[in-house]
Amino acid sequence: MRVVDLFAGSGGLSLGFQNAGFDVVAAFERWPAAAKCYRANFDHPALEIDLADVPAAVAEIEKFSPDVVIGGPPCQDFSHAGKRVEADRASLTESFAAIVAAIRPKCFVMENVDQARKSKAFARARKIFSRAGYGVTEIVLDASLCGTPQKRKRLVCFGMLGRKDGFALETFTARFSPKPMTLRDYFGKSLGFEFYYRHPRNYSRRGIFSIDEPAPTMRGVNRPVPKGYPGNPKDPCPVSPDLHVLTAQERAWIQTFPKDFKWVGCKTDVEQMIGNAVPVNLARFVAETVKIELGPDFQ
Repeated sequence: MRVVDLFAGSGGLSLGFQNAGFDVVAAFERWPAAAKCYRANFDHPALEIDLADVPAAVAEIEKFSPDVVIGGPPCQDFSHAGKRVEADRASLTESFAAIVAAIRPKCFVMENVDQARKSKAFARARKIFSRAGYGVTEIVLDASLCGTPQKRKRLVCFGMLGRKDGFALETFTARFSPKPMTLRDYFGKSLGFEFYYRHPRNYSRRGIFSIDEPAPTMRGVNRPVPKGYPGNPKDPCPVSPDLHVLTAQERAWIQTFPKDFKWVGCKTDVEQMIGNAVPVNLARFVAETVKIELGPDFQ
């Protein structure tokens, strides 16, 4: 199964599908820093084109004859961290749908933040998929139930030609882990710390976490413990000068990237790439669900 990855970022979705046995043949990413990082880790092309120009994008993507199109259109306008006001970036969700409708791969996977499900752009994309003959399964996945030690929720829209809406729901849910994965479950004793700080968006939320729980969502920023952090009743330990703060590499590991993944770019860009990425193991979980639904067609 030949796969192309749109809005590929640093390659979390690609790597998950590749690890599940798919043949990822090309990626498309407009941000030069992410495209450079992607190229450092994959052998196939990573092309920098504007996917908002649907006819031009289709002409390039068709050259790779994809059986499967995957991707995560930019989600800033849908995210919990943003103002939740749809703007130009939201239209890229419709661009993704228009590209799929024009190319007509056997199936597609589009992922985004869970808030995207309520957006007008997603509703319009859904209509495009339906008119093109795709049955669509929409599900919000908790990464900690899908092989990832992180409480990260992502909307997955999985479409396949000629199927009914909701066709894969039972396949997804039957494969969930019976309990959330903690950092200790994933890393064992290798991390070398028991508690760590993750800066909260405001001080009504806690900032300290234990490795005996899933990590909170990794974001595109990473800050040391500020002098003004007052502590929170839900913190599992007191604030102290030696409290561990996650490094960029540790954040990438929590995103389930392998230790030999090459992070290329300045510190700010790398932090953003890590925070934006689809966890590799979550991507693999989705890819393996796609394989099950493809059945004998997968090769």
